[in-house]
Amino acid sequence: MHTSTPRALKTVTVLATAAGLMALGVGAAAAHVRVDPASTSAGGFSQLTFRVPNESATAKTTGLTVTLPTGTPFTSVSVKPMDGWTATITEANLPAPVTVEGATITKAAASVTWTADAAHQLGPHEYQTFSISVGRLPASGTTVSLPAAQTYSDGNVVNWSDPVTQGQPEPGHPVPSFVTTAAADERAQAAPAADTTPASSTTPATAAPDNSFGILGLGAGVLGLAAGSAALVRTRAPRKS
Repeated sequence: MHTSTPRALKTVTVLATAAGLMALGVGAAAAHVRVDPASTSAGGFSQLTFRVPNESATAKTTGLTVTLPTGTPFTSVSVKPMDGWTATITEANLPAPVTVEGATITKAAASVTWTADAAHQLGPHEYQTFSISVGRLPASGTTVSLPAAQTYSDGNVVNWSDPVTQGQPEPGHPVPSFVTTAAADERAQAAPAADTTPASSTTPATAAPDNSFGILGLGAGVLGLAAGSAALVRTRAPRKS
C-alpha cells in the first residue's frame, strides 16, 4: 500500500504534465494565422478564408494585410464585406508579364487590407475570419503563399511570412499557404476507366437460365400438394362408431 501510492501519484503527475504540454502545443498551433481554401482545383475559383486570432494580452488587432502572389497572379479578386471592417484591394504592376488563358497580364491585385473601426477591433482571446474570392488558381502542385501582416493597436506588426519546409519543424510565424490540386476534368481523366464490358456478359440476368432450381421447386410443390390432399381426405373420412 505504501509503495503503490507514491507510484500512482507520480504516474498521475507525469500524465498531467504531458497533457498540459500537449494543450500548450495545440494552443500555439491554433493561434497562428491560417488560410482555408474552399477549393484547390487548378484553373478554378476559390474562396480563401483567413482565420486571424488576437495574440496580444494588452493590445487589440486593428488591421490585416494579405499579400497576393505576383508570379502566378489572380485575374479576379473580390472581398466579402464585414461589419465594422473596411477592405481595400491594391493593384500593382507585375515584376514580369504573365500569360493567363492566352491573355498577357502586366497588372493585377497585389494585396488586400482590412481596417477595423474602434468598435470592431479584436481584443484578447478573440478572433475574426476574413474571406476573399480569387481565381484562377495556378497549375496543379503550385504552392500559393499569402503572407499576412497583422497590426495591433500598440503599433506592433506581426508578419506571418516565415517559409514552411516540408519535414521541418513549423516556424514561429508560418506563412499562410496551400497547394493546388488537379482540375476537376484532369481528375476525371486520371481516374480508372469505367468498365465498358456489355452488361449481358457480366450480369447473371442475361445468362442462360438454370432450370434445376425450378424443377426442384416444382417437385417439392407436387409432394406438398399430395400430402395436403391426403390430410384433407383423412379429416373428411367418416369416423367409425
